[in-house]
Amino acid sequence: MEAAPLPSCPSTPRWNVERPFLTGRFHQETKGASRLAGTKGLSLDSFSPGIDKAIGCYDAAVQELIVIDNLMSALVGIEGQYILIKRVHGKEDEITFQIDASMDLALQERAKWIFPLCESYLLIDQFVESRSQFKSGVVNHAFAAALRALLLDYQAMVAQLEHQFRLGKLSIQGLWFYCQPLMGSMQALSTVVKKASANNFTGSAVLNLLQSQAKAMAGDSAVRSLLEKMTHCASNAYLGILERWVYEGVIDDPYGEFFIAENKSLHKESLTQDYDAKYWRQRYSLKEGIPSFLANIAGTILTTGKYLNVMRECGHNVQVPSSKNSKLMNFGSNHQYLECIKAAYDFASSELLNLIKEKYDLMGKLRSLKHYLLLDQGDFLVHFTDIARDELTKKLDEISVEKLQSLLDLALRTTAAAADPCHEDLTCCVERSSLLKTLGNLKDLGTRAFPDNNDLEEPMSITGLETFSLSYKVQWPLSIVISKKALTKYQLIFRFLFHCKHVDRQLCGAWQVHQGVRALNMRGTAIPRSALLCRSMLKFINSLLHYLTFEVLEPNWHMMYNKMQTAKSIDEVIQYHDLFLDKCLKECLLLLPELLKKVERLKLVCLQYAAASQWLISSSIDIPKLEEPSDVSLRSEKSKQWRSRSQSQAVKMMTQNTTVTESILKFEREFNAELQSLGPILSSNSQAEPYLTHLAQWILGIRNDQ
Repeated sequence: MEAAPLPSCPSTPRWNVERPFLTGRFHQETKGASRLAGTKGLSLDSFSPGIDKAIGCYDAAVQELIVIDNLMSALVGIEGQYILIKRVHGKEDEITFQIDASMDLALQERAKWIFPLCESYLLIDQFVESRSQFKSGVVNHAFAAALRALLLDYQAMVAQLEHQFRLGKLSIQGLWFYCQPLMGSMQALSTVVKKASANNFTGSAVLNLLQSQAKAMAGDSAVRSLLEKMTHCASNAYLGILERWVYEGVIDDPYGEFFIAENKSLHKESLTQDYDAKYWRQRYSLKEGIPSFLANIAGTILTTGKYLNVMRECGHNVQVPSSKNSKLMNFGSNHQYLECIKAAYDFASSELLNLIKEKYDLMGKLRSLKHYLLLDQGDFLVHFTDIARDELTKKLDEISVEKLQSLLDLALRTTAAAADPCHEDLTCCVERSSLLKTLGNLKDLGTRAFPDNNDLEEPMSITGLETFSLSYKVQWPLSIVISKKALTKYQLIFRFLFHCKHVDRQLCGAWQVHQGVRALNMRGTAIPRSALLCRSMLKFINSLLHYLTFEVLEPNWHMMYNKMQTAKSIDEVIQYHDLFLDKCLKECLLLLPELLKKVERLKLVCLQYAAASQWLISSSIDIPKLEEPSDVSLRSEKSKQWRSRSQSQAVKMMTQNTTVTESILKFEREFNAELQSLGPILSSNSQAEPYLTHLAQWILGIRNDQ
């Protein structure tokens, strides 16, 4: 939750402060000023201006009339001749009443009984005046308006009492009788306004204070009913803001009181540009100070407005259907407001989900990503690799991305991918670092024990084959689900699969070379041993690819697809999609650095072997060409001549050139050593990560075959 600064508010005109006769306190201020001017030389008995006699000079009956008259003024915040109102400078909520000491003691005591009501009126009246300013916010405005209406009734009661007094029908005991029922209510309200003023409460803090005070007055039904009425009146303005948010997705909050903040610096374009884009999580966020009656449903309220905003950003104007029962004007014990919010959430959620699934074809885009970045349909990639081989084998600085893009477009148009309407969204890119270093840079993936970037050394001969990747153009609102972060995870999986496919193709080329010399009698040479090593390497890389595609990607994809069919909201879709990617990253070994580095090392040995074996064997032996004469007898005779000549030549060259044998034996030892070290790591990790069990069995099976 974040605390947002209050927006700028209109200021109260200076004349409303400088001209005291418009503030409601001019009686006290003018009398106080004139009294201070004439206090010099006055005795304690003559402290009041214009008074020649102390009240004690009169008999008890006259004193009672004077006290009642003064109390009538004090009840509406006006000083009398013998009852003065004292305020402590700098402490507006501390008010005391001073009585002429010569007053009859019985009358003094009765007057003191009524002083708390007078004090409560002054505090409430002062709160109403101060909280009616713009900066106080709509909740304080509504609360002050409710208090003002209450004070009008109170002043009407005082006027009626004064009328009775003028008719000679009111004694001080009668005055206390009529004032006593109001004491509890007015004191409870004065307690609320004192706390609100002392803490400068606004918005939800005022509502929470009123609710807590109402609960604290459970024993006094009249006071509790009054506080609940005040809470209802004060909350109307707040519920109006809430209603616009959950029904229209609009924050109509001029004074920053709503518990949802909008960060306008975050734009939806960042979802496709920034890996750590915070748009979806922080464009709208919860602030501190949530009303207690909305605390349990604040997340639902936030999400409802977010969904409506997405649809508005798409140009899809939608408003939650309203009815008489959908007005959020009360949060009483019937909890109707909760049902209204839940209905608004269900509507917004289903509308947005249908919009993204139907109009923007979310599942079609995800299937397209599966085809291209998870190599579900790899015919285009085979064609692309064939025509882009020369460009991909260059160093990073020499690669032309534009040429690769044109070759990719050609491969897409000339294969089955041309039937996919989404193939035009596919683009290519060349990363600037190896897969291991890229994973090390992404600290939020939860990788275990990945070395620091300083410890990751880039291979000197890194080419486009290690850094080539595909990208995908994603438009709003699909970028909510397929964000830059999600697309980066797809690319990591693609790079790993693409390089595995490249290793497989190279080993297949080496195997074809071995098959080309299979007809020769190579006993006693290293070529049969090389063929066995090539077969073991092929079995390893094929087992790895089978595990990645059929044990990881396909099952997890179908699991995600089935969950998305039952998703109730876009947040559930995002959750299932992110869970799918994270699980695939982990099960594809990309989040297990120790295993990944071993696999990368094995792939490197396979590539080195494939390059060496193709060059050594093809340069040592002449392979018969297929473009021989079509005559069967002539071709048979040529083949016999070639075999006899080639066999003698091959034996001679292989016996003389011991470098070939030593190189093959070196590759065999290195491959077997890496494979043997990988086996125990897989076995130990498979106990904590059960999904590695099948891969461990295949790897151990390759080792046992040898």
